Amino acid sequence: MKIVLLDAQTLGADLDLQIFKKFGDLCIYQTTTYNETYERIKDADIVITNKVVIDENLLELTPKLKLICIAATGMNNVDLEAARTNSVVVKNVAGYSTKSVVQHTFSMALYLLEKMAYYDKSVKSGAWTESGLFTDVSQPFYEISGKKWGIIGLGTIGQEVANIATAFGAEVSYYSTSGKNLKHAYPHKSLEFILRDSDIISIHAPLNDDTYELINEMNLSYIKEDAILLNLGRGGIIDETDLSYELDRKRFYAGLDVLEKEPLQSTNRLTQIKHKERLLITPHIAWTSIEARKKLLEGIVENIKIFMES
Repeated sequence: MKIVLLDAQTLGADLDLQIFKKFGDLCIYQTTTYNETYERIKDADIVITNKVVIDENLLELTPKLKLICIAATGMNNVDLEAARTNSVVVKNVAGYSTKSVVQHTFSMALYLLEKMAYYDKSVKSGAWTESGLFTDVSQPFYEISGKKWGIIGLGTIGQEVANIATAFGAEVSYYSTSGKNLKHAYPHKSLEFILRDSDIISIHAPLNDDTYELINEMNLSYIKEDAILLNLGRGGIIDETDLSYELDRKRFYAGLDVLEKEPLQSTNRLTQIKHKERLLITPHIAWTSIEARKKLLEGIVENIKIFMES
């Protein structure tokens, strides 16, 4: 078997990727552009990809290819119908990053909630020292306890966020983007209700026809002042241009771990907002705890093992 890993750099240098050698000849590329993909996979039996696109054209040109292992849960970078047509098995790894994403959700929420950027700067700049006061209450913050937390997308991650938010003392409600996920202990509400009523809103939904630009200029105005909007689902669920204008118009906060085009483009209107303290962007890292990436690697190994034994 010839095994090709197309974008090892996205998995981190701290993982032992040589583990795949036990299945055959391994060829590792740190990054791969679309134009480089064919030459690199044309003789491969197994391809491992995180985000490198494998479309219908590539699948038709690689008759030797038997298995595509996606180093992620989302499978939108592979043409699944074309894979079936060409008898190529496609496997992802589900559930490996749940705890990591949930933890990052609360990291972002608490950072924004407690004005951490401001207070860190106050101390390091010497402003606190010069004040002569033992404390600084110039940027008030509230507790999660007693506040309303709205969740958009109550899948596995959303449910974990709901449980922890409840443990903090928040009142949780949710909106199902599919309209089908309605059997939960938490109350299901309309999207408008979630946006109008919640003090903290976190998104944990997939990107599809129902969720693309779900949050836009038509409903961003519903969000109340001082509320926090978090996107840990997929880029594209929030219209980023509309969000940037709303952040300039009204005092609320946004935390984004995902963007429609990654990495952040210099042309993205979010880079131009007046009140930069209202926005936290992390570079798509919610899934990347050491533990999560180790589970991901184990999942890929297991997928290859099952395939080869079948």
